[in-house]
Formats: sequence, structure tokens, C-alpha cells
Amino acid sequence: MHGKLIVFEGVEGCGKTTQIELTSEWLHILGVPVIVTREPGGTSTGIHLRRLLLEANNNAIDPRTELLLYAADRAQHVEQELKPNLAAGKYVLCDRFIYSTIAYQGYGRNLDMNLIDQLNTIAIAGLEADLVLWFDIDVETGLARKRKSGEAADRIELELIDFHHRVQQGYTTLSTMYPEKIVRINANQDKITIQNQIRQICTQRLPDLSIK
Repeated sequence: MHGKLIVFEGVEGCGKTTQIELTSEWLHILGVPVIVTREPGGTSTGIHLRRLLLEANNNAIDPRTELLLYAADRAQHVEQELKPNLAAGKYVLCDRFIYSTIAYQGYGRNLDMNLIDQLNTIAIAGLEADLVLWFDIDVETGLARKRKSGEAADRIELELIDFHHRVQQGYTTLSTMYPEKIVRINANQDKITIQNQIRQICTQRLPDLSIK
């Protein structure tokens, strides 16, 4: 049986990390083989790229360089982690994928969408997500959550608020473009309510899971 790629997307502080953990626990209970990974940083090479991309004091990265680094991370991730695990029949829960690049570098950075599409096509080498869960939350609310968490802000989180609003608009646009792929979840709800919605969505959208 071929596995499934479930992608978790959203702006900063949307709660996707918590929901990935809860979803992983649920799948384990069901007896479904599952792994959790992320972009950037899902491989040993990606860990170094993640550091370059997100270190708060590394503010001299040109937007095009940033885009290329994300594409390099994704290409390695697809070949080393995603494809092998999917071929082994595992459910892969991935924190960010191509949709983040479109939202952050396309809408946030205003980079050329044709260029982004070309690089994404090269990086994924034909791989597509089976389901994308978009955690929709107000930008200000999400950033406030991040501050309350006590974690040091990374380079992306430190961007001006207008940047984050453009990213949010990117996700909104993507959800209308790909309604068969992207499912919006109101991330203002409590984590248990959100998790119950995720379980329902996964069961409805992924036939192999519904028979477990």
C-alpha cells in the first residue's frame, strides 16, 4: 500500500505543530505507520539550510537566495525522506510544503510566481500532497501566540506585519484555487476541537484510513 502525504500549513503561531503531534498520536493508536517531518530541516542537509534560513541575525539573505535555499531543502527532502517513506506505505505528516513557498516567497516577498512554480516542480519531482490542512488564524493572533510561547523569534517571524498579511492572503487565495486539495480549519478554536475536525477530515478524505 502506498502511503499518504498530509501537509500542515499556515502563518506563524497557527498551531500546526501541536496538531501534527496530536494527529501522529491518533494514527499510532489506529495502527497506521506514521512519520513526522518538516520543511525546512527534514534531512541532515536540511538542518543546515534551516539554520541559514531562520537564524534571526541572518538578515542579509536576498529573497531569490532564500527561494533557492528552500527549493534545495525541498529537493533533498523529497528524495531522501518523503518518497521512500510513502513507498513504504507510511503516512507522512509534513510541517510545510510547496504551499508555504507560494505564500511566503510568492505573496510575502513578491517574487515571480512562474519562477516559484518552476522551482517547486523541479524540487518535488512529481510528488503531490494527498491532503493539505490550512490552519487559518488572524496574523496578529498567531504572532501573539508565538511571543507567549517564550521561543525566540526567527528571521521570518521578525518580518514587518505587512509581510505576514501578504502571506495570509496567499494562503486564502490558494484555498480558493485548490478546494479539492486544501481544507481550511478555523485555528482560533481550542486544540481538542481542531484535532477532532482533523480526524473527521482525514477519515472522509483518505479512503484507506476510513477502513481502519
